[in-house]
Amino acid sequence: MPRMRLPHFVIVKSPGLLPMHYKVSELAAILCIPDRTLRDWLVAGAPHFRDQRNNLWIHGRDFADWVASRRRPVKKRKLRNGEAYCVRCNKSVVMKDISTHPMRGKLIMLRGKCPDCGCEINRADRAPNYSTNNMTWKDIQNEK
Repeated sequence: MPRMRLPHFVIVKSPGLLPMHYKVSELAAILCIPDRTLRDWLVAGAPHFRDQRNNLWIHGRDFADWVASRRRPVKKRKLRNGEAYCVRCNKSVVMKDISTHPMRGKLIMLRGKCPDCGCEINRADRAPNYSTNNMTWKDIQNEK
């Protein structure tokens, strides 16, 4: 089944659901979504059950786990040294012709060119060896 798009506020609110049974209207009110949307999700595979009177019930923790399983995986890869994100190419690239420019405090701006499209890309970073000693950015530049 294709991955359905869940609203951000449902993803944020669902972990706070209690381990109890909710009616469709109660859960829809808590999540701030229409009842019809929640019923569509039940048809799509969200966990639920019917009691002897044919009432529809949704367990809060099971629903929260279902929402978590439907989320898009978060990309955790950090940029390596010398890499920056090129907005034009829509990917991370290794910069060429890198120059550093001091910013405020221990921050520096790395400025370079994208090897694919040639546009200028920037990346903020920390000055090297700044936290290990009490040197200023100008002292670090003078050492080079």
